[in-house]
Amino acid sequence: MKIFNSAQIHELDNYTIEHEPIASIDLMERAAKALSFAICEQWPTMVPVVVFAGPGNNGGDALAVARLLAIKGYQVSVYLFNIHNHLSPDCAVNRQRAIDSHQLHSFNEITLNFDPPHLDKDTLVVDGLFGSGLNKPLAGGFASLVKYINASPCEVVSIDLPSGLMTEDNTYNIHANIIRADLTLTLQQKKLAMLMADNQQYIGRLRVLDIRLSPEFISQTKARYTVIEENDIRRLLLPRDDFAHKGDMGTAMIIAGSYGMSGAATLAAKACLRSGAGKVYVHTPKVNSPILQTTVPEAVMSIDKEETYFSQPVNTADFSALGIGPGLGKHENSAIAMIAQVRGSQCPVVLDADAINILANHRAWIQQLPQGVILTPHPAEFDRLSGTGSSGCYDRLMKAADMAQHYGIYILLKGHYSALCQPDGDITFNSTGNSGMATAGSGDVLTGMVTGLLARGYQQREACLVGMYLHGLAGDMAAKDLGKESLMAGDLIRYLPKAFLRIEE
Repeated sequence: MKIFNSAQIHELDNYTIEHEPIASIDLMERAAKALSFAICEQWPTMVPVVVFAGPGNNGGDALAVARLLAIKGYQVSVYLFNIHNHLSPDCAVNRQRAIDSHQLHSFNEITLNFDPPHLDKDTLVVDGLFGSGLNKPLAGGFASLVKYINASPCEVVSIDLPSGLMTEDNTYNIHANIIRADLTLTLQQKKLAMLMADNQQYIGRLRVLDIRLSPEFISQTKARYTVIEENDIRRLLLPRDDFAHKGDMGTAMIIAGSYGMSGAATLAAKACLRSGAGKVYVHTPKVNSPILQTTVPEAVMSIDKEETYFSQPVNTADFSALGIGPGLGKHENSAIAMIAQVRGSQCPVVLDADAINILANHRAWIQQLPQGVILTPHPAEFDRLSGTGSSGCYDRLMKAADMAQHYGIYILLKGHYSALCQPDGDITFNSTGNSGMATAGSGDVLTGMVTGLLARGYQQREACLVGMYLHGLAGDMAAKDLGKESLMAGDLIRYLPKAFLRIEE
């Protein structure tokens, strides 16, 4: 699924109007019917509705929704803000339609002073002040209205976007001046802002309503941002030949673990095996060897000369992929061995956890990373790696995208919507996963999976996409059976076979 920017959203509307063809006012009516139907599904007719409409097309949508709800039997009060005595053409048409319907409880057009209505816990507010065209923070009277709505106990449904929230970059937005919706009904497709964790407080529950905008435009238009879905993953899966042997399925090396951190190595190794690699070696300090040989008997041990930490690079000439970092620790000898290992490896490399933390402590080493290396940081690890911190999720994402382009690497930024930042500048978001996966060891499982997929023969981009999707899918399937609260990292590995089977079937 593509995620368009605000300019492309406008172009999509215009293309649909021109090529369907359909009049813009009729397209607005189509959207209003979908919006009003969704509202009717959630709230019964005895709920009083207050509609706040702005002067643009988002306000036109809101006025059409008000009329349709009133016809269905809702008690609807409308407040249209026409401060500058200028409405968009379609908003003006819907203003007159709303008045002519004679179905509204009240219609108030605000041109100067505004006495806000009482909003109690039984009131439903329809927010149609501003949509995806907003390009600066709200101020003045509109900001005051937003604060008034947010302070009230009423429920709020926002049309397309909560008013005050910009489509993409909200880094310097004024957060107090953004509607906090209980439900956002967005049109045709998600907007980039909806994928940012720090914007979820404004969006509430999210529903995407199909209003039949041009599929031709959507398929032909290049988008920097996409969301990976099940059918995309199904097309990426490599077939397993019936006559294959373990040598055909690739050999992976996992370098992980230190004293007290054998669990990270265990999880990564098990996940690597479950992802289809023919053979998996684990290089770990001596102290962890008995544990790993007991917990992962399918893996081959490669024992470091040191008792408690990783200290020497491994010859990876015969390996198909290398994953390094889970539970590695940050001993200075481990740091030196890690960068030597990465520089000297000829196979694809995945860096996670302490490997990333080591790079954050030696930022000049980032320039020594080979092209195509994969980094899988969580937000705090990336902030340390970038060395500048972040001003929010969008800012972090842009820094990760810039770093991926500059160094020719892949950065899989983990989160609810994990984002793969690619060397060509494209960003792909994951659509699976849940909050139950916010538990120690989940990242180690992902590292093992991506490494195993690389060994199996996937290219870096495909290994990341398939890995993050199946990682989240396994989590979703585990949460369905076990609940989010009790989910552990090991459950992701146990449900990984079921995730593969679902995609394969």
